[in-house]
Amino acid sequence: MAKVTPVRKQYLQIKSQHPDAILFFRLGDFYETFDKDAEIAARELDLVLTSRPVAKDQRVPMAGVPHHAVEGYIARLIEKGYRVAIAEQVGEVTGRGLVERKVTRVVTPGTVIEQTLLDEKCPNYLAAIVTDGDGESAQAGLAYADITTGEFATTQLPLEEVTQELARLQPRECLLPTDQQGEAARREATLIAEAQLNGTHITPVPAYRFELGAARQTILDHFGVATMDGFGCAGKPLAIRAAGAVLHYLQETQRGAVSQIVGLHTYTTTRYMTLDASTRRNLELTETIREHQTRGSLLDVLDKTLTPMGGRLLRTRLTQPLLDREELEARLDQVQTFYDDTVLRGQVREQLKEMPDLERLTNRVLTGVATPRDLLGIRKGLEIVPKLRAIIGNRGNEGNGGNAIEAIAGQLDPCDDVADLIRASIADDPPASPTAGGVIRAGFSAELDSIIAATRDARTWIANLEQSERERTGIKNLKVGYNKVFGYYIEITKANLGALPAEYIRKQTLVNAERFITPELKEYETLILNAEERQAEVETRLFEEIRRQVAARSQALLRTARALARLDVASALAEVAVRNRYVRPTLSEDSTLEIVAGRHPVVEQTLRDTPFTPNDVHLNDEQRILVITGPNMAGKSVYLRQNALIVLMAQIGSFVPADRARVGIVDRIFTRIGAQDEVALGQSTFMVEMVETANILNHATSRSLLILDEIGRGTSTYDGLSIAWAVVEYLHNHPERRARTLFATHYHELTELDKRLPAVHNYNLAVVEEGEQVIFLHKVVPGGADRSYGIHVARLAGVPRPVIQRAEDLLEQLESGEFRPGTGTPEPFQPVLFAAEHPVVEALRHLDVATLTPLEAINRLYELQQQVEKQKDGGRRRSRR
Repeated sequence: MAKVTPVRKQYLQIKSQHPDAILFFRLGDFYETFDKDAEIAARELDLVLTSRPVAKDQRVPMAGVPHHAVEGYIARLIEKGYRVAIAEQVGEVTGRGLVERKVTRVVTPGTVIEQTLLDEKCPNYLAAIVTDGDGESAQAGLAYADITTGEFATTQLPLEEVTQELARLQPRECLLPTDQQGEAARREATLIAEAQLNGTHITPVPAYRFELGAARQTILDHFGVATMDGFGCAGKPLAIRAAGAVLHYLQETQRGAVSQIVGLHTYTTTRYMTLDASTRRNLELTETIREHQTRGSLLDVLDKTLTPMGGRLLRTRLTQPLLDREELEARLDQVQTFYDDTVLRGQVREQLKEMPDLERLTNRVLTGVATPRDLLGIRKGLEIVPKLRAIIGNRGNEGNGGNAIEAIAGQLDPCDDVADLIRASIADDPPASPTAGGVIRAGFSAELDSIIAATRDARTWIANLEQSERERTGIKNLKVGYNKVFGYYIEITKANLGALPAEYIRKQTLVNAERFITPELKEYETLILNAEERQAEVETRLFEEIRRQVAARSQALLRTARALARLDVASALAEVAVRNRYVRPTLSEDSTLEIVAGRHPVVEQTLRDTPFTPNDVHLNDEQRILVITGPNMAGKSVYLRQNALIVLMAQIGSFVPADRARVGIVDRIFTRIGAQDEVALGQSTFMVEMVETANILNHATSRSLLILDEIGRGTSTYDGLSIAWAVVEYLHNHPERRARTLFATHYHELTELDKRLPAVHNYNLAVVEEGEQVIFLHKVVPGGADRSYGIHVARLAGVPRPVIQRAEDLLEQLESGEFRPGTGTPEPFQPVLFAAEHPVVEALRHLDVATLTPLEAINRLYELQQQVEKQKDGGRRRSRR
């Protein structure tokens, strides 16, 4: 350490404090990385790896990025799972001695605040999980925060529900305690595997950070309170432990700058519909199964929000449907108001179109990173608020505003003092950085105005000096210049030195000229240089004070932002409902599910040339389980999903795609649709299917909705049929599992259950046969189907013709009873070509092979083959008749 350069020593001291992060070390206009950090940065960011001398005969690897482009490079490292510590120059750059540097923040996946690194319509959650207990009594504490919006929540819940909460939140980063032993270590390993499958970055944290006493004290100190009672988590130790770990981690990575966390919300999962990870995936709520893209999901159809706050709120509602009928009716009333009043909806949405992200901008102010342009964004948003209030108030006076919307409008605070302050203080087109100059509007500060005026006068004097001195001295080629070494100077050629005024002081001698200064010139130069420093100092001080005053009003700003989000969501859902002919659902507390002419909200948007075929569903205590049969491609899966989506849409407070809908509140939606190997967890397709089925059978209630597609298809026919039959019986007969169920199957034997179990009813997807053509009507009708038309679908898919023909022959044998599985293998198929009476045989006998050219032989062989196929097709048609 003693032999290396001072900068190297400083770097090593800072790096030792952050050994697990890539250190971006500010050197002038670049952020540099060194040693192994440089090798990683060069590899991951495609940078040129160079080196830097740090001692005599010693160089170390180095890679750097420009300071103005650093956010993009940080984003790429964060996406790859790295942590980045940013060491800034915090001391004054004087050119003499070492500049002071320190880490101002550590960027991790869950603590990103840079707007360019964030999805504006998606929260960026940091979560923490801690568990306790064994077996069925095991509990977990889960907390999460989004530092870009100030959201901070915690809950204590059964361990088995943690996975579905993680699936709902989809946190970017999750903290888990390390140094666990025994059962706790096993649970931690399981949570890590499941979280990583969802793309969550796992950050191990020392277990003592989750200790109850430390966690409680962290929360009390941060909020400046003496008890946890006000947060609703008293008596929930695991919730406190998780919340304390999140808060401590934020204080550590943000260097204590977490003033935007102003409250802690304790929630319970019993207020919301339960949706496990497989159900969210199968219903494609926020992303598609195959491409993992929002396009093609339910969110894509519903999200016509115009503000980032509204987009985030809609996503939250979609992943957390309500069970509270009263609150749902209030949401539906808001949508109804905009649905009924086209003028109001249009005017409100026109204003919202211009609204910036007031929520995240306010939190940037609270964290002290807001720029002058961020403040202009807040001002722009606040200037729209009075217009929105006037629009809603005017429509309300006409009887069209609606109490629901007026209640939201009442929470819109225009914060006139904040808007006036920003309008008076910040220039209309300020630079991006508060230290760049030109931030503060003229007239706001007398002190700053006097400095700017003095600087302007001095610059004007110097600008006029060249002309005035030429006239005074008679030296026509006299020049006034400036360089960083000598400052301002007067340059005179050696031929004119005879006319040199006495007050000129020689400063520099050149080959053909000499440079001079005057006392007056030096005085103005000093005035300019000092004024620039003072201007930057005063502007920075004024901007910090303005930012503090805006931060003091953050609570009102955030209330306004969240009210704007609710307005945005209500008007967006109304817009979707009008465009797509949705209706308001009727909600009830009974077990009814009645949907008339229901449609799949996503599929109907993708159909261009063919209208979507609507279908009904009627479920109640007397008709509780529908066994749905029919061919592949007829629309069974679409029918199953559309009914689940309609229920879910109703329980987020949205209108639904149907002519009429009555929905008895559903506590859980379970789906068992399709299957895939979980290789990472060592589970086969059939194992995944059975695990999901077991979860349904163990947790369904009489208020649940079950969507079951092809239970038992992952194993042998008889095993699968037996399992499917037993599942239907169990759901029908069990006193606590009598859930509303849509059960699609290809096991036609299950239609017998209609005669054995009174609440089971058969339905099928209608099909019309025209010759060899099969037309799918996509219409659900009463009764069971007796065929699946799988071979027809195989033909449409392009399966080779010989395979199709062989399958048809085997199907005939199976249906006639000639061949049954388990009774021996039928004779391999071989076309009879050489019967004595066959015309092809006669033609072959008369062929003179010796005289045929290769091309003639091929053509003749093709003709004979066509003749065989034609005769064979005719025989098959006759056998069917």
